[in-house]
Amino acid sequence: MKLILGALALGGLLTGCALLNAPPPETAGSAAGYSQPQERQAPPAPSAAPAPSAPVPPQQQAPPQRAFTLGAAAGALVGEAHTQEQTRNFGLAAETLERALSIEPHNPLVWIELGRENILAGNPTQAFGMGRKALYLASGDPHAQASAWQLIAASLRAQGRNDEAYAAEEKAVSLSPR
Repeated sequence: MKLILGALALGGLLTGCALLNAPPPETAGSAAGYSQPQERQAPPAPSAAPAPSAPVPPQQQAPPQRAFTLGAAAGALVGEAHTQEQTRNFGLAAETLERALSIEPHNPLVWIELGRENILAGNPTQAFGMGRKALYLASGDPHAQASAWQLIAASLRAQGRNDEAYAAEEKAVSLSPR
């Protein structure tokens, strides 16, 4: 019974929608509330401008490049972490950068700063992972990508993987603005 009532309600709804979009009936006079259809006028003649001989291809624009920046709060925390690094308090600087990361988890610049901090603290393997994460997040920003590759190169060099570090440095140079 509920199925039949649901089908009837749906049918009534669809019929109502069809009536709303139906054109007005052509009746004489305005007895039904509609006026007589008026004749349509012909569109104006096209201007005498010459038509191009070949279609013009759309201009190929380079996709807009992203440019990551630090927000005010994350920027203040990064500055505080740099001050803590100068006093060789690497553990506290890492904690400060992790707070910045909690504010802007998708900003590759924060990941790069935290990776750089890990290199200073003697954790190049963690720095390598943070560089890869930053590289992933830096899509569309060549400057951030170059910085991520520099971090990766530094972490590889700290691990004694000099050939891989050289290749990463080459990628960083190729992305750096000239």
